[in-house]
Amino acid sequence: MKDLLERQRAAFMTELPVSLDARRDRLKRAIAMVADNAGRFCDALSEDFGHRSREQSMIADIAASVGPLRHALKHAGRWSRSERKATMFPLGLLGARAWVEYQPKGVVGIIAPWNFPVNLVMSPLAGVLAAGNRAMVKTSEFTPVVAALFEELAPRYFAIEEVAFVSGGPEVGKAFAELPFDHLLFTGATGIARHILHAAADNLTPVTLELGGKSPVVVGRSADIAKATERVAMGKMLNAGQICLAPDYMLVPEEKEAEVVAGLTRAAAAMYPSLLANPDYTAVINDRHHARLTDWIEDARAKGAEVIAVNPAGEDFAASNSRKLPLHIIRGATDEMTVMQEEIFGPVLPVRSYGHIDDAVAEVNRRDRPLALYYFGSDGEERRRVLGRTISGGVTLDDVIFHVSQEELPFGGIGPSGTGAYHGEAGFRTFSHARSIYKQARLDVAKLAGMKPPYGKATWATIKRQMK
Repeated sequence: MKDLLERQRAAFMTELPVSLDARRDRLKRAIAMVADNAGRFCDALSEDFGHRSREQSMIADIAASVGPLRHALKHAGRWSRSERKATMFPLGLLGARAWVEYQPKGVVGIIAPWNFPVNLVMSPLAGVLAAGNRAMVKTSEFTPVVAALFEELAPRYFAIEEVAFVSGGPEVGKAFAELPFDHLLFTGATGIARHILHAAADNLTPVTLELGGKSPVVVGRSADIAKATERVAMGKMLNAGQICLAPDYMLVPEEKEAEVVAGLTRAAAAMYPSLLANPDYTAVINDRHHARLTDWIEDARAKGAEVIAVNPAGEDFAASNSRKLPLHIIRGATDEMTVMQEEIFGPVLPVRSYGHIDDAVAEVNRRDRPLALYYFGSDGEERRRVLGRTISGGVTLDDVIFHVSQEELPFGGIGPSGTGAYHGEAGFRTFSHARSIYKQARLDVAKLAGMKPPYGKATWATIKRQMK
Protein backbone atom coordinates (compact mmCIF):
# COMPACT_ATOMS: atom_id res chain seq x y z
CA MET A 1 0.00 0.00 0.00
CA LYS A 2 2.92 2.36 0.66
CA ASP A 3 4.26 1.71 -2.83
CA LEU A 4 0.80 2.31 -4.30
CA LEU A 5 0.50 5.61 -2.44
CA GLU A 6 3.91 6.71 -3.70
CA ARG A 7 2.97 5.82 -7.29
CA GLN A 8 -0.28 7.75 -7.04
CA ARG A 9 1.39 10.79 -5.50
CA ALA A 10 4.16 10.81 -8.11
CA ALA A 11 1.59 10.60 -10.92
CA PHE A 12 -0.43 13.37 -9.30
CA MET A 13 2.57 15.72 -9.03
CA THR A 14 3.55 15.01 -12.63
CA GLU A 15 0.06 15.86 -13.84
CA LEU A 16 -0.31 19.19 -12.04
CA PRO A 17 -2.23 21.32 -12.81
CA VAL A 18 -5.12 18.84 -13.16
CA SER A 19 -7.24 19.99 -16.09
CA LEU A 20 -11.01 20.15 -16.00
CA ASP A 21 -11.10 17.74 -18.94
CA ALA A 22 -9.11 15.16 -16.97
CA ARG A 23 -11.46 15.49 -14.00
CA ARG A 24 -14.53 15.10 -16.16
CA ASP A 25 -13.03 12.09 -17.91
CA ARG A 26 -12.46 10.34 -14.57
CA LEU A 27 -15.98 11.12 -13.43
CA LYS A 28 -17.36 9.64 -16.66
CA ARG A 29 -15.31 6.48 -16.17
CA ALA A 30 -16.54 6.19 -12.58
CA ILE A 31 -20.13 6.45 -13.81
CA ALA A 32 -19.46 3.78 -16.43
CA MET A 33 -17.87 1.42 -13.90
CA VAL A 34 -21.05 1.39 -11.80
CA ALA A 35 -23.66 1.67 -14.55
CA ASP A 36 -22.09 -0.93 -16.87
CA ASN A 37 -21.90 -3.46 -14.05
CA ALA A 38 -25.07 -2.66 -12.08
CA GLY A 39 -26.38 -6.22 -12.28
CA ARG A 40 -23.15 -7.73 -11.02
CA PHE A 41 -23.00 -5.28 -8.15
CA CYS A 42 -26.58 -6.15 -7.15
CA ASP A 43 -25.74 -9.87 -7.22
CA ALA A 44 -22.63 -9.28 -5.13
CA LEU A 45 -24.57 -7.19 -2.59
CA SER A 46 -27.19 -9.90 -2.18
CA GLU A 47 -24.54 -12.58 -1.77
CA ASP A 48 -22.75 -10.58 0.91
CA PHE A 49 -25.95 -9.83 2.86
CA GLY A 50 -27.44 -13.29 2.59
CA HIS A 51 -30.29 -11.60 0.75
CA ARG A 52 -30.73 -8.03 -0.36
CA SER A 53 -33.55 -6.59 -2.39
CA ARG A 54 -32.40 -5.99 -5.95
CA GLU A 55 -34.57 -2.89 -6.25
CA GLN A 56 -33.19 -1.55 -2.98
CA SER A 57 -29.65 -2.09 -4.21
CA MET A 58 -30.46 -0.30 -7.45
CA ILE A 59 -31.98 2.65 -5.59
CA ALA A 60 -29.62 2.98 -2.64
CA ASP A 61 -26.30 1.78 -4.08
CA ILE A 62 -26.36 2.02 -7.88
CA ALA A 63 -28.55 5.04 -8.68
CA ALA A 64 -27.34 6.73 -5.50
CA SER A 65 -23.78 6.41 -6.84
CA VAL A 66 -24.43 7.50 -10.41
CA GLY A 67 -26.47 10.52 -9.29
CA PRO A 68 -23.69 12.24 -7.29
CA LEU A 69 -21.13 11.45 -9.99
CA ARG A 70 -23.34 13.00 -12.69
CA HIS A 71 -23.99 15.99 -10.46
CA ALA A 72 -20.26 16.51 -10.02
CA LEU A 73 -19.70 16.09 -13.76
CA LYS A 74 -22.23 18.83 -14.44
CA HIS A 75 -20.96 21.29 -11.84
CA ALA A 76 -17.19 20.64 -11.60
CA GLY A 77 -16.44 23.56 -13.92
CA ARG A 78 -18.33 26.05 -11.75
CA TRP A 79 -16.97 24.66 -8.49
CA SER A 80 -13.37 24.87 -9.67
CA ARG A 81 -13.44 28.51 -10.73
CA SER A 82 -11.28 30.90 -8.77
CA GLU A 83 -13.12 33.29 -6.47
CA ARG A 84 -12.20 36.94 -6.30
CA LYS A 85 -12.02 38.39 -2.78
CA ALA A 86 -12.11 41.95 -1.53
CA THR A 87 -8.86 43.55 -0.41
CA MET A 88 -8.44 45.74 2.65
CA PHE A 89 -8.98 49.46 2.05
CA PRO A 90 -7.27 51.21 0.31
CA LEU A 91 -5.23 48.42 -1.33
CA GLY A 92 -7.90 47.70 -3.94
CA LEU A 93 -7.93 51.33 -5.01
CA LEU A 94 -4.17 51.16 -5.42
CA GLY A 95 -4.37 48.14 -7.73
CA ALA A 96 -3.92 45.17 -5.38
CA ARG A 97 -5.96 42.04 -6.05
CA ALA A 98 -6.89 38.94 -4.01
CA TRP A 99 -8.47 35.65 -4.97
CA VAL A 100 -8.83 32.00 -3.98
CA GLU A 101 -7.95 29.08 -6.24
CA TYR A 102 -9.09 25.54 -5.45
CA GLN A 103 -6.31 23.02 -5.84
CA PRO A 104 -6.54 19.24 -5.50
CA LYS A 105 -4.93 17.95 -2.32
CA GLY A 106 -3.26 14.89 -3.85
CA VAL A 107 -4.11 11.34 -2.83
CA VAL A 108 -7.28 10.79 -0.80
CA GLY A 109 -7.82 7.63 1.24
CA ILE A 110 -11.39 6.33 1.59
CA ILE A 111 -12.31 3.73 4.21
CA ALA A 112 -15.76 2.46 3.26
CA PRO A 113 -18.34 0.62 5.42
CA TRP A 114 -20.39 -2.49 4.69
CA ASN A 115 -23.96 -1.21 4.83
CA PHE A 116 -23.90 0.58 1.45
CA PRO A 117 -20.57 -0.67 0.12
CA VAL A 118 -20.99 0.72 -3.41
CA ASN A 119 -22.60 4.09 -2.69
CA LEU A 120 -20.28 4.94 0.20
CA VAL A 121 -17.31 4.42 -2.12
CA MET A 122 -18.63 6.14 -5.23
CA SER A 123 -20.44 9.07 -3.64
CA PRO A 124 -17.30 10.45 -1.97
CA LEU A 125 -15.35 9.67 -5.15
CA ALA A 126 -17.56 12.24 -6.90
CA GLY A 127 -16.01 15.04 -4.84
CA VAL A 128 -12.55 13.47 -4.80
CA LEU A 129 -12.33 13.20 -8.60
CA ALA A 130 -14.09 16.50 -9.30
CA ALA A 131 -11.47 18.20 -7.14
CA GLY A 132 -8.68 16.60 -9.22
CA ASN A 133 -7.35 14.06 -6.72
CA ARG A 134 -6.23 10.43 -6.93
CA ALA A 135 -7.87 7.89 -4.61
CA MET A 136 -7.12 4.70 -2.70
CA VAL A 137 -10.13 2.84 -1.31
CA LYS A 138 -10.18 0.33 1.56
CA THR A 139 -13.32 -1.79 1.25
CA SER A 140 -15.09 -3.56 4.12
CA GLU A 141 -14.16 -7.11 5.05
CA PHE A 142 -17.87 -7.72 5.82
CA THR A 143 -18.74 -7.43 2.11
CA PRO A 144 -15.96 -9.47 0.47
CA VAL A 145 -17.85 -10.23 -2.76
CA VAL A 146 -18.42 -6.54 -3.45
CA ALA A 147 -14.79 -5.83 -2.53
CA ALA A 148 -13.54 -8.47 -4.96
CA LEU A 149 -15.76 -7.08 -7.71
CA PHE A 150 -14.33 -3.59 -7.23
CA GLU A 151 -10.80 -4.99 -7.43
CA GLU A 152 -11.70 -6.84 -10.61
CA LEU A 153 -13.46 -3.93 -12.34
CA ALA A 154 -11.42 -0.89 -11.32
CA PRO A 155 -8.37 -1.70 -13.51
CA ARG A 156 -10.66 -1.81 -16.56
CA TYR A 157 -11.71 1.79 -16.00
CA PHE A 158 -8.79 3.41 -14.16
CA ALA A 159 -5.03 3.24 -14.11
CA ILE A 160 -3.84 2.06 -10.71
CA GLU A 161 -2.22 5.49 -10.28
CA GLU A 162 -5.71 7.10 -10.53
CA VAL A 163 -8.07 4.94 -8.43
CA ALA A 164 -7.13 1.75 -6.63
CA PHE A 165 -8.89 -0.65 -4.26
CA VAL A 166 -7.46 -2.68 -1.41
CA SER A 167 -9.22 -5.17 0.84
CA GLY A 168 -8.55 -7.01 4.06
CA GLY A 169 -9.37 -7.19 7.74
CA PRO A 170 -8.65 -4.91 10.70
CA GLU A 171 -4.87 -5.11 10.33
CA VAL A 172 -5.05 -3.92 6.73
CA GLY A 173 -7.45 -1.18 7.82
CA LYS A 174 -5.06 -0.05 10.55
CA ALA A 175 -2.11 0.05 8.15
CA PHE A 176 -4.23 1.90 5.59
CA ALA A 177 -5.21 4.59 8.12
CA GLU A 178 -1.55 5.07 9.05
CA LEU A 179 -0.55 5.98 5.49
CA PRO A 180 0.36 9.66 4.94
CA PHE A 181 -2.60 10.55 2.74
CA ASP A 182 -3.37 14.12 1.80
CA HIS A 183 -6.87 13.57 3.16
CA LEU A 184 -8.64 10.59 4.73
CA LEU A 185 -12.38 9.88 4.75
CA PHE A 186 -13.72 7.27 7.15
CA THR A 187 -17.34 6.13 7.25
CA GLY A 188 -18.23 3.79 10.09
CA ALA A 189 -18.64 3.37 13.82
CA THR A 190 -17.71 6.04 16.35
CA GLY A 191 -15.52 3.62 18.35
CA ILE A 192 -13.41 2.75 15.32
CA ALA A 193 -13.21 6.42 14.37
CA ARG A 194 -11.17 7.10 17.51
CA HIS A 195 -8.53 4.64 16.28
CA ILE A 196 -8.62 6.22 12.81
CA LEU A 197 -7.91 9.65 14.29
CA HIS A 198 -5.01 8.28 16.35
CA ALA A 199 -3.55 6.57 13.28
CA ALA A 200 -3.86 9.70 11.12
CA ALA A 201 -2.49 12.03 13.79
CA ASP A 202 1.15 10.99 13.37
CA ASN A 203 1.04 12.18 9.75
CA LEU A 204 -1.15 15.23 10.50
CA THR A 205 -3.51 13.84 7.86
CA PRO A 206 -6.74 15.85 7.67
CA VAL A 207 -9.67 13.55 8.37
CA THR A 208 -13.37 13.60 7.57
CA LEU A 209 -15.42 11.27 9.76
CA GLU A 210 -18.92 10.15 8.78
CA LEU A 211 -20.25 8.27 11.79
CA GLY A 212 -23.70 7.69 13.25
CA GLY A 213 -25.41 7.77 16.60
CA LYS A 214 -28.95 7.67 17.90
CA SER A 215 -30.91 9.80 15.43
CA PRO A 216 -34.25 10.75 17.04
CA VAL A 217 -37.70 11.22 15.56
CA VAL A 218 -39.71 13.93 17.31
CA VAL A 219 -43.42 13.64 16.57
CA GLY A 220 -45.23 16.88 17.35
CA ARG A 221 -48.83 17.05 18.52
CA SER A 222 -49.80 18.58 15.18
CA ALA A 223 -48.35 15.67 13.18
CA ASP A 224 -50.40 13.47 10.88
CA ILE A 225 -49.80 10.21 12.74
CA ALA A 226 -50.67 7.90 9.85
CA LYS A 227 -48.29 9.70 7.50
CA ALA A 228 -45.52 10.02 10.09
CA THR A 229 -45.60 6.36 11.13
CA GLU A 230 -45.65 5.12 7.53
CA ARG A 231 -42.60 7.21 6.67
CA VAL A 232 -40.72 6.21 9.81
CA ALA A 233 -41.50 2.53 9.21
CA MET A 234 -40.28 2.79 5.62
CA GLY A 235 -37.03 4.46 6.66
CA LYS A 236 -36.46 2.11 9.57
CA MET A 237 -36.98 -1.04 7.50
CA LEU A 238 -34.96 0.10 4.49
CA ASN A 239 -31.86 -2.11 4.39
CA ALA A 240 -33.31 -3.72 7.54
CA GLY A 241 -32.42 -0.60 9.50
CA GLN A 242 -28.71 -0.92 8.69
CA ILE A 243 -28.33 2.77 7.88
CA CYS A 244 -26.36 5.39 9.79
CA LEU A 245 -29.32 7.75 9.30
CA ALA A 246 -32.03 5.26 10.32
CA PRO A 247 -34.55 6.55 12.88
CA ASP A 248 -33.07 5.20 16.11
CA TYR A 249 -35.85 6.08 18.56
CA MET A 250 -39.14 7.98 18.56
CA LEU A 251 -40.36 10.65 20.96
CA VAL A 252 -44.14 10.98 20.81
CA PRO A 253 -46.82 12.84 22.78
CA GLU A 254 -47.91 10.63 25.68
CA GLU A 255 -51.56 10.63 24.65
CA LYS A 256 -50.64 9.49 21.11
CA GLU A 257 -48.22 6.68 21.93
CA ALA A 258 -50.72 3.88 21.33
CA GLU A 259 -51.78 5.48 18.03
CA VAL A 260 -48.14 5.73 16.94
CA VAL A 261 -47.44 2.08 17.76
CA ALA A 262 -50.58 1.01 15.89
CA GLY A 263 -49.57 3.16 12.91
CA LEU A 264 -46.08 1.68 12.79
CA THR A 265 -47.50 -1.83 12.97
CA ARG A 266 -50.00 -1.20 10.16
CA ALA A 267 -47.43 0.47 7.93
CA ALA A 268 -44.82 -2.28 8.37
CA ALA A 269 -47.39 -4.99 7.71
CA ALA A 270 -48.66 -3.23 4.59
CA MET A 271 -45.16 -2.87 3.11
CA TYR A 272 -44.00 -6.34 4.17
CA PRO A 273 -46.99 -8.71 4.57
CA SER A 274 -44.43 -11.49 4.86
CA LEU A 275 -40.70 -11.40 5.40
CA LEU A 276 -38.83 -14.68 5.05
CA ALA A 277 -39.53 -15.21 1.34
CA ASN A 278 -40.13 -11.55 0.57
CA PRO A 279 -37.58 -10.35 -2.04
CA ASP A 280 -38.12 -6.74 -0.95
CA TYR A 281 -36.81 -7.25 2.59
CA THR A 282 -33.09 -7.35 3.32
CA ALA A 283 -31.30 -9.64 5.77
CA VAL A 284 -29.03 -8.62 8.62
CA ILE A 285 -25.44 -8.56 7.35
CA ASN A 286 -23.98 -11.43 9.41
CA ASP A 287 -24.55 -13.78 12.34
CA ARG A 288 -22.75 -11.53 14.81
CA HIS A 289 -24.97 -8.55 14.11
CA HIS A 290 -28.09 -10.74 14.12
CA ALA A 291 -27.12 -12.12 17.53
CA ARG A 292 -26.36 -8.61 18.79
CA LEU A 293 -29.82 -7.37 17.81
CA THR A 294 -31.67 -10.34 19.29
CA ASP A 295 -29.67 -9.98 22.50
CA TRP A 296 -30.64 -6.31 22.75
CA ILE A 297 -34.30 -7.16 22.18
CA GLU A 298 -34.16 -9.75 24.97
CA ASP A 299 -32.36 -7.26 27.22
CA ALA A 300 -35.21 -4.77 26.75
CA ARG A 301 -37.84 -7.44 27.40
CA ALA A 302 -36.05 -8.67 30.53
CA LYS A 303 -35.89 -5.12 31.90
CA GLY A 304 -39.61 -4.55 31.55
CA ALA A 305 -40.23 -3.23 28.06
CA GLU A 306 -43.17 -4.32 25.93
CA VAL A 307 -41.74 -5.78 22.73
CA ILE A 308 -43.97 -5.92 19.66
CA ALA A 309 -42.65 -8.00 16.75
CA VAL A 310 -44.42 -7.01 13.54
CA ASN A 311 -44.85 -10.45 11.99
CA PRO A 312 -48.08 -10.25 9.98
CA ALA A 313 -47.71 -13.73 8.40
CA GLY A 314 -46.90 -15.40 11.72
CA GLU A 315 -43.62 -16.77 10.35
CA ASP A 316 -41.27 -18.90 12.44
CA PHE A 317 -38.00 -16.98 12.34
CA ALA A 318 -36.35 -19.21 14.94
CA ALA A 319 -36.73 -22.23 12.66
CA SER A 320 -35.29 -20.38 9.68
CA ASN A 321 -31.63 -20.22 8.72
CA SER A 322 -32.29 -16.75 7.32
CA ARG A 323 -30.88 -13.70 9.11
CA LYS A 324 -34.04 -11.72 8.40
CA LEU A 325 -35.43 -9.96 11.44
CA PRO A 326 -38.89 -8.35 11.63
CA LEU A 327 -39.44 -4.86 12.94
CA HIS A 328 -39.46 -4.90 16.75
CA ILE A 329 -41.17 -1.95 18.43
CA ILE A 330 -39.97 -1.38 22.00
CA ARG A 331 -42.50 0.35 24.29
CA GLY A 332 -41.39 1.58 27.67
CA ALA A 333 -37.69 1.57 26.81
CA THR A 334 -35.60 2.97 29.67
CA ASP A 335 -32.07 4.28 29.84
CA GLU A 336 -30.93 1.04 31.49
CA MET A 337 -31.69 -0.87 28.30
CA THR A 338 -28.99 -1.32 25.68
CA VAL A 339 -31.35 -0.15 22.91
CA MET A 340 -31.31 3.30 24.51
CA GLN A 341 -27.56 3.35 25.05
CA GLU A 342 -26.14 2.27 21.69
CA GLU A 343 -26.86 2.99 18.04
CA ILE A 344 -29.18 0.15 17.02
CA PHE A 345 -28.36 -0.34 13.32
CA GLY A 346 -31.17 -2.81 12.72
CA PRO A 347 -34.98 -3.14 12.63
CA VAL A 348 -35.54 -2.34 16.32
CA LEU A 349 -37.37 0.87 17.23
CA PRO A 350 -37.86 2.18 20.79
CA VAL A 351 -40.88 4.47 21.27
CA ARG A 352 -40.84 6.86 24.22
CA SER A 353 -43.45 9.41 25.26
CA TYR A 354 -43.21 13.02 26.43
CA GLY A 355 -45.55 15.48 28.10
CA HIS A 356 -44.30 18.78 26.67
CA ILE A 357 -42.22 19.43 23.57
CA ASP A 358 -39.47 20.82 25.80
CA ASP A 359 -39.24 17.40 27.44
CA ALA A 360 -38.57 15.87 24.02
CA VAL A 361 -35.93 18.51 23.30
CA ALA A 362 -34.28 17.81 26.66
CA GLU A 363 -34.27 14.08 25.87
CA VAL A 364 -32.41 14.75 22.61
CA ASN A 365 -29.98 17.18 24.20
CA ARG A 366 -28.87 14.93 27.05
CA ARG A 367 -27.50 12.45 24.53
CA ASP A 368 -24.59 12.80 22.12
CA ARG A 369 -25.31 15.02 19.15
CA PRO A 370 -26.85 12.77 16.48
CA LEU A 371 -26.11 12.46 12.80
CA ALA A 372 -29.73 13.32 11.97
CA LEU A 373 -32.87 14.65 13.60
CA TYR A 374 -36.39 14.16 12.27
CA TYR A 375 -39.43 16.26 13.13
CA PHE A 376 -43.05 15.69 12.11
CA GLY A 377 -45.65 18.39 12.62
CA SER A 378 -47.41 21.40 11.08
CA ASP A 379 -46.91 23.73 14.06
CA GLY A 380 -44.36 26.21 12.74
CA GLU A 381 -43.52 27.66 16.15
CA GLU A 382 -42.92 24.21 17.62
CA ARG A 383 -40.86 23.15 14.61
CA ARG A 384 -38.69 26.25 14.97
CA ARG A 385 -38.28 25.52 18.68
CA VAL A 386 -37.09 21.97 18.01
CA LEU A 387 -34.69 23.16 15.29
CA GLY A 388 -33.39 26.07 17.35
CA ARG A 389 -32.93 24.16 20.61
CA THR A 390 -31.19 21.02 19.25
CA ILE A 391 -27.98 20.36 17.34
CA SER A 392 -27.54 17.53 14.84
CA GLY A 393 -25.61 16.75 11.71
CA GLY A 394 -28.63 17.25 9.45
CA VAL A 395 -32.43 17.36 9.52
CA THR A 396 -35.34 16.04 7.51
CA LEU A 397 -38.74 17.56 8.28
CA ASP A 398 -41.92 15.49 7.80
CA ASP A 399 -39.93 12.47 6.65
CA VAL A 400 -36.71 10.60 7.45
CA ILE A 401 -33.34 10.15 5.72
CA PHE A 402 -34.21 12.20 2.62
CA HIS A 403 -31.81 15.08 3.33
CA VAL A 404 -28.92 12.76 2.42
CA SER A 405 -30.23 12.56 -1.16
CA GLN A 406 -29.94 16.31 -1.74
CA GLU A 407 -26.54 16.73 -3.35
CA GLU A 408 -26.23 20.43 -2.57
CA LEU A 409 -26.81 19.92 1.16
CA PRO A 410 -23.57 19.21 3.05
CA PHE A 411 -23.74 15.73 4.57
CA GLY A 412 -21.92 15.18 7.83
CA GLY A 413 -22.19 14.87 11.57
CA ILE A 414 -21.10 16.86 14.58
CA GLY A 415 -19.13 15.70 17.61
CA PRO A 416 -19.48 11.93 18.11
CA SER A 417 -21.59 11.65 14.95
CA GLY A 418 -18.79 12.91 12.74
CA THR A 419 -16.67 15.82 11.66
CA GLY A 420 -16.53 17.51 8.27
CA ALA A 421 -18.94 17.08 5.39
CA TYR A 422 -19.16 16.11 1.76
CA HIS A 423 -21.73 15.75 -1.09
CA GLY A 424 -22.01 18.20 -3.95
CA GLU A 425 -20.07 21.42 -3.70
CA ALA A 426 -19.30 20.72 -0.02
CA GLY A 427 -17.51 17.54 -1.11
CA PHE A 428 -15.52 19.42 -3.73
CA ARG A 429 -14.45 21.92 -1.05
CA THR A 430 -13.59 19.18 1.45
CA PHE A 431 -11.24 17.47 -0.99
CA SER A 432 -9.71 20.73 -2.30
CA HIS A 433 -7.16 23.10 -0.86
CA ALA A 434 -8.41 26.69 -0.87
CA ARG A 435 -5.22 28.49 -1.87
CA SER A 436 -5.17 32.20 -1.05
CA ILE A 437 -3.41 34.44 -3.59
CA TYR A 438 -2.63 38.12 -3.21
CA LYS A 439 -1.13 40.30 -5.95
CA GLN A 440 0.48 43.47 -4.70
CA ALA A 441 -0.13 46.88 -6.24
CA ARG A 442 2.65 48.45 -8.32
CA LEU A 443 3.08 51.24 -5.79
CA ASP A 444 5.31 50.85 -2.74
CA VAL A 445 2.45 50.03 -0.39
CA ALA A 446 4.71 49.37 2.60
CA LYS A 447 6.18 52.86 2.35
CA LEU A 448 2.82 54.56 1.87
CA ALA A 449 1.42 52.74 4.89
CA GLY A 450 4.35 53.65 7.11
CA MET A 451 5.38 50.03 7.50
CA LYS A 452 9.03 50.74 6.62
CA PRO A 453 11.24 52.11 9.37
CA PRO A 454 11.76 54.77 10.44
CA TYR A 455 8.16 54.81 11.69
CA GLY A 456 6.26 58.09 11.88
CA LYS A 457 2.94 59.80 11.15
CA ALA A 458 2.02 57.47 8.27
CA THR A 459 2.56 54.50 10.56
CA TRP A 460 0.18 55.81 13.20
CA ALA A 461 -2.37 56.80 10.58
CA THR A 462 -2.42 53.19 9.32
CA ILE A 463 -2.71 51.82 12.87
CA LYS A 464 -5.64 54.10 13.68
CA ARG A 465 -7.40 53.25 10.40
CA GLN A 466 -7.07 49.50 11.04
CA MET A 467 -8.39 49.82 14.58
CA LYS A 468 -11.54 51.78 13.69
